[in-house]
Amino acid sequence: MATHTLSILKPSVNNLTTRIFVRAAELDFAEEDVWGKKSTPEFLAKAPADLTPLLEEDGLPKGALWESCAIMQYLCNKHGLDRFYPTDPGERAMVDSAMFYLIGTVYPLVARATYPRLAFGQYAGEVATAEVSDELKEKARQDAQDALTGPLDVYRAWFLDGRTFIGGDTPSIADMRFAATLEFLRAIDYDFPAWAEEYMAAMESALGEAYSEPAADVRGYIEYVRSQSS
Repeated sequence: MATHTLSILKPSVNNLTTRIFVRAAELDFAEEDVWGKKSTPEFLAKAPADLTPLLEEDGLPKGALWESCAIMQYLCNKHGLDRFYPTDPGERAMVDSAMFYLIGTVYPLVARATYPRLAFGQYAGEVATAEVSDELKEKARQDAQDALTGPLDVYRAWFLDGRTFIGGDTPSIADMRFAATLEFLRAIDYDFPAWAEEYMAAMESALGEAYSEPAADVRGYIEYVRSQSS
């Protein structure tokens, strides 16, 4: 019997992160696609935040845990997966910083730039949810896309800075979160700098099928959405 149950939505960047991680870590898990099942009383009873990925296991105080970074940190701590989440305080701080910078600064821009193209629901209060013209909505989307240049380059200049990965010679959980986020920028034909293309190729090479198999779901969805608009 699987030790962990992971409820996921295959097209999601946050879900892609965790799906890559559990495969790379070779953990015993059962994966349940909850497309069409979120927001139901049954799901909300387990996860009142109504979020995926959702990890369920007996060792958790509430029996369940959401947020991709929190899930990866917990599983690394529980299973001693130091190769993905270093125990050295300084190295761990860099991994945490890279993840939190992405969540707080980079991902909101990625969501505003890609969600309208992917037909994902928007966060409340975004321009895309307002009663404004399509032209203004597209300008807001393009502004978010343009604003990504600086924050993304922080990863090259600071978190990578001569390293192959944020984790050094091997990928860390911060690398999985960052690479999964970059995958979504393909939905808007983002003009990646050479270092980002090399980084994503290195991630897929290092993790193999653990990366390629779940990434194929995201890539397939992106191609589907783009085919509908062409």
